[in-house]
Amino acid sequence: MKEKGEVIKKTVRSESEKKTINNRLNRISGQIKGIQKMIAEDRYCDDVLIQLSAVDKSIKSLANHILENHMYNCVLNDIEKGNLEIIDEVVNLFRRFQ
Repeated sequence: MKEKGEVIKKTVRSESEKKTINNRLNRISGQIKGIQKMIAEDRYCDDVLIQLSAVDKSIKSLANHILENHMYNCVLNDIEKGNLEIIDEVVNLFRRFQ
């Protein structure tokens, strides 16, 4: 959560990029709804776990996509502008992924 007075950073994404991300989020949402249906139908644990693994992979794939764009756009732009504090931000970001 941001502290009072702290600047909130934004990332401007193209409409194409937003569409790509939203399509993937919609697919993930559909997978989760499918899992909810499986639970309601008392499906076998193994089948549910396989679908949960698929959702996990989908989320990780989307996170990697966003991270790659972040590195090539946001981070690169900050470094080119001389803002080397971005390196600390990226290091802390990677720590969260562990």
